[in-house]
Amino acid sequence: MVDVAIDQGGCFETSRPTTHADPTYEVDGVIHYCVANMPGAVPRTSSQALNNATLPFGLALAKKGFAAVLENPHLRAGLNVFRGRLTSKAVAESLGLPFSPIEQATS
Repeated sequence: MVDVAIDQGGCFETSRPTTHADPTYEVDGVIHYCVANMPGAVPRTSSQALNNATLPFGLALAKKGFAAVLENPHLRAGLNVFRGRLTSKAVAESLGLPFSPIEQATS
C-alpha cells in the first residue's frame, strides 16, 4: 500500500509516516510505503509533472474566464464557492450549510 496522503493524516487505518531511510513496514502481511512529502525526493520532476497537469487549466481560464469552469468538468468539480453560494455538495454537507448547484449560483 502506498499512502500518498500521509502528510494529511493518511488514507489507511494502518498508515503511519515513514522516511526515505526506512520507508516501509508490514502490517498483517501487507507492505506499507508512507513516506511524507514524496515529491520532495524528486523536486524537479515533481514540479514539471505538476506544471504539465495544471497548465492546461490555467490557460483555459486565461482564455475563456469563468466560462471555462462551466465547460470543463474538472474545473467545475473544483469549484467550491461562487457568488457567496456553496457549489460543492460535499463542502456544504460537511459544514451543515445549504448547497447550490452551479446552475442556480450562476442565474
